[in-house]
Parts: sequence; C-alpha cells; structure tokens
Amino acid sequence: MEYQILSNKWRPQDFNQIVGHKYIIRIIKNSLDLKRIHQSWLFSGIHGVGKTTIARILAKSLNCNQGITSKPCRKCNNCISIEKGKFLDFIELDAASRTRIEDIKAILDSTKYPPIQGRFKIYLIDEIHMLSKNSFNALLKILEEPPKYIKFILATTYLKKIPNTIISRCLHIYLPRITSKVISDYLNEKLKKEKIYVNKETLNIIAWHARGSIRNAINTLELIICSTKDKTVDIKTINNLIGIFDKKNTLQLAESIISNNINKTLNILDYAEQTSIQYSNILKSLITFFHNLSIVKINSLKKEYKINKFSQYDIKIYNLSKKILFKDIQNYCKILIQGSKYLKYAPDPRIGIEIIFFQIYQYIQEKNNIL
Repeated sequence: MEYQILSNKWRPQDFNQIVGHKYIIRIIKNSLDLKRIHQSWLFSGIHGVGKTTIARILAKSLNCNQGITSKPCRKCNNCISIEKGKFLDFIELDAASRTRIEDIKAILDSTKYPPIQGRFKIYLIDEIHMLSKNSFNALLKILEEPPKYIKFILATTYLKKIPNTIISRCLHIYLPRITSKVISDYLNEKLKKEKIYVNKETLNIIAWHARGSIRNAINTLELIICSTKDKTVDIKTINNLIGIFDKKNTLQLAESIISNNINKTLNILDYAEQTSIQYSNILKSLITFFHNLSIVKINSLKKEYKINKFSQYDIKIYNLSKKILFKDIQNYCKILIQGSKYLKYAPDPRIGIEIIFFQIYQYIQEKNNIL
C-alpha cells in the first residue's frame, strides 16, 4: 500500500474533526444549519491552522447531495469527488503562483456558467494577498454582486496586504494560533492509533516548536518518526534533529546571564554550536524562560504560593527569581526580542547572538556602575 504522509492522512474531513477552533466552527455550522450563507468567506491566520481544510469541508457542506448541511455525508458522489480533488464545481487557485490579471479574468469569465455537478460553484483562492492590484480590482467587481450559484472562499496568511474594499465584502473569520496543549493532546491521540510511542515531554516540545501551527507539528513529528527504526522517540532524538535548546541548557544560560558570568555564557554558546542548535531557537527558549520567570516572580508574592508542590526544575526557577528584579527581567526580554529581529542581518549568526548577550552584559554593568 502506498505511503500517505501524516498531514494528509490526518487531515480533518468534517467539522467535528477540526482541532482548536471550537467557537469558529460553531459559527460556521450555525450559518449552514440556519441557511444564512454568505456569498464570500475570508479565512486569515498563520500557515497550518486549518484555513484550506475548513474551506474544503465548507465546500462539501454546501454541495452534499443531502442538502446544505453542517454534517456532510462523505458518501455521496459530490462529497467523495471533493475529497479526491475531482469535483468540477470546486475550483482551487493558488494566488501565490497565479497573480496576473489574466488569471483572475479567466475566473470571472467562468462565473457566467452555472455549476455542472453541484448546487454551488465554489472558488477557493489561497494566499489571496499575493494578487496584483489590477487582479484585486477585477475580483472586486464579482465580489460586489456575484451570481446566486457562486461562492468565494478566500484564504490568507497576510491580512494587511488585502485591500479593505475586498475585506468589507467578505465574512472575515480569523483563525488564531492553536495552543501548545491542544496540539500536544491531538498528537498524543493520533499516535496511539498509529501505535507509536512518544513521551509527553517530547510531544510538548514539538507542540511548542510548532508555534501554533498544527501542520508544522505534524511535519516535525513525521521527521522524528522517520529518524528511528523502532516506534519509540525520545527527547535526545528531537533535540538533535530540529536543534531545540532544552530546558536544562536554557536554565544554565539564564543563570549565567543573571550572575553576570559572560564567560559561562560563551561556553554554553560553544556547546550549542557543536550540537547544531539553531541560535534563533536559543533566543526563543530564553525569551520564553524569562517570561515564565516573570510569572513565577509575580505568583511568589501571593501568600498561597507553595513551592513544595513543584518539581526540582520549578524550584530552581523559583530560587532564581529571588535573585533578580522584575524590572531587570523585562529589560532582558526587550534586548532579546529586539536582538532576535536583527539576528539575520549579522555577518554570522554566532557574532549576532554574542552581540545580543554583550548588550545584556553592558546593561548589567551600567546598572552596577561598573562601566
């Protein structure tokens, strides 16, 4: 049997399978059940959060032989054809590769003809923000007053590039990043069915590294699974493959910064370079750590805060929080966030990250009136 990649194998085929967008799915389902269906939909959000997946399910819901429904049967010819990408009245256009006015005009010409197979002729235009100005102007004409049998579904990762005149004629639905916990729980559930064992901490790392994109998480997971012949994946494997800076090293790096030990900081960077850890991941881990340190600092002021309930790692963070002022944590974060933006402009990534830490070192020295 031909191998099917996990992102396709696990792709949701009905609204109940969509992960992390419960409230949004409820809006769409209610719209279908009440038959209050907008002529043009616009889905925005980062890549891998479900924009085109929801669009395809919506296409099935509108063209299912059982009628307009929030629960497409997936058994009729229309549903099956849409899932296989062979439905004549569901036209997908990648605007990233077809930005010319001629491409949009071809679409506009085809809207004159009613659907061949289904109830509606549906146009899914992905990465709509890539269209040229002339293409947007041409599209605007049909969006203003499309035929009753036409539905447009637009998707974008960059909403700011879309003219307000286009947005105002669409039902805009923003798909937020999916939380790490939701991604981790989803991966765990799917892996049980695949009979693959990945421990919880490793799944949490994958979910965190995905930055809210469930497709990123699935692709990372597939890479890790392919790296081992048995069906067991550990933390060491994931750290080596995708260059994650783990909790232990992040804690040591934070301690070296807080203790003003620049030599130890540089030694940790040497270790990171030898193990092929990406410097951008070091900065992300460190920013996240200082954010967590801020929360611990605030919560430790509460009377009911009991440190004996936490792990050894949490206790170390708590003890570290007592050695630093809240103001200093925030200033470290500012330097790290600002520095991460300009890391790509450095002649070498190592030089770039060292300059960032030198800035923190300078801040500490000036604060202590050493310089």
